[in-house]
Amino acid sequence: MSTATSAHAAPLIKREEIAEGTMAFHFAKPADFQFRPGQSMDLTLLNPPETDAEGNSRTFSIASAPFDNDLMIATRMRDTAFKRVLRKASPELQVKIDGPGGSFVLHRKSERPAVFLAGGIGITPFVSIIRQAGHDKSPHHMYLFYSNRRLEDAAFLDVLSEATEQNPNFHLIATMTGEDKSHRQWKGETGHINKDMLTKHLPSLQGPIYYLAGPPAMVATTRRILIEAGVDEDDIRAEEFSGY
Repeated sequence: MSTATSAHAAPLIKREEIAEGTMAFHFAKPADFQFRPGQSMDLTLLNPPETDAEGNSRTFSIASAPFDNDLMIATRMRDTAFKRVLRKASPELQVKIDGPGGSFVLHRKSERPAVFLAGGIGITPFVSIIRQAGHDKSPHHMYLFYSNRRLEDAAFLDVLSEATEQNPNFHLIATMTGEDKSHRQWKGETGHINKDMLTKHLPSLQGPIYYLAGPPAMVATTRRILIEAGVDEDDIRAEEFSGY
């Protein structure tokens, strides 16, 4: 899939903490910026007050949906110059946006279910895909397995829970791997995503298209679980989120 990419300037509208150590940044969407849910964009700070060896540009999945009026990204806040500038930015901070890019988008054949496997901030492309599918009344059956250490770390869980009420074809299976360190009670699944968890919630392991997004180690482990369970490698799509 090729999309014409172009550069736009866009002001920051607002920023908010959406989980412990995770922030969302909303930018005004340029009038002619079009993307498919799941795609990413490059964001460049213009004349930032500080910089470091990692530079002034980053690639982010677009967490907002195409029907939204703004462009939202979400990121874990590490101590880099880029993220310090964003953290302190006042509204109207201008950034350069290039994109969209990437082909991590929902397959077109709706008779095949989509299974999304997300670790941590790897959730961002799926938030866009799931919200847009609900908005479009897409016939795809979608299952999201979303792994976090604790409830405090789980960005967008409220938005995703809402989506299950709006779209009967969407199933959310959230799991916590370190809930013993949480200050909040969790009644859902616990432990890492594994074959037993998938078998418990999916009608069949063969048939769906699988989408994996999260830290490289999580993506590699999950891919191995799927292949060992007999899933065709051609039915697995992956996006690694490194460096948060």
